[in-house]
Amino acid sequence: MIGGALLLLVARAVPAAAAPWPRRELALVAGAVAVYQLAFFAAVKDTGVAVGTIVALGSAPTLAGAFEWVLERRAPSRAWALATALALAGVTMLAGGGASVSAPGVLLAIIAGASYAAYTLSAKRMLQDGHAPETVMAVAFGLGALLLAPVLAGTGAGWLTHADGLGLAVFLGVVPTALAYLLFAHGLKRLTAAETATLTLAEPLTATGLGILALSERPGTAAAVGAALVLAGLLTLASPSRRPTAAPAAEPVPA
Repeated sequence: MIGGALLLLVARAVPAAAAPWPRRELALVAGAVAVYQLAFFAAVKDTGVAVGTIVALGSAPTLAGAFEWVLERRAPSRAWALATALALAGVTMLAGGGASVSAPGVLLAIIAGASYAAYTLSAKRMLQDGHAPETVMAVAFGLGALLLAPVLAGTGAGWLTHADGLGLAVFLGVVPTALAYLLFAHGLKRLTAAETATLTLAEPLTATGLGILALSERPGTAAAVGAALVLAGLLTLASPSRRPTAAPAAEPVPA
């Protein structure tokens, strides 16, 4: 709700697009934002942070590529397939072994991954219609917050009355929601939905780095190899060589 309100304020300064808002995409992006939040955190609670994150984030690129293939007849590139395979292998190694796996939790994580993929694809379509990234994110999280408001009321929000709880909510709304998804939308405007979902696999790599710097964690050899695989996958996808170059202009033919 805090992130959505901030995004709405930012969107007010952006000129409105001439294209009308597609109702189907609006409903899909708002529903996907809401379902992702519920399914992801329920999965993490049930099957743990490592497994829940792996399945949710790991399934999103594959599902986003499948959705683009089926709905837009756009087959993912070989570079995307290689990058996704490398990153998924790396994320799995980063999580380490010995984690407990719950079938309901894994199912919830897959639902979260599918919601994330659907949200990414719907946002991409609205960006292609000419709507500004700021406006698309404001609409997505503003409507998503409205859908989740009954959940907040039903589960209780007493922790928001304490300074620590309110400070945490403000931080989560400003940094990993409003700021992060503005950057996400600007990147999505220039990449496909499948590519964007693959690049978000940098999240477990970032978490590992923060664990080393902030929590003095010392990852083992498997985690180090996993981090290298994720980085290799991201570099594969971001490599300029995969982008087709423009064809040279044809020489004029003499009359």
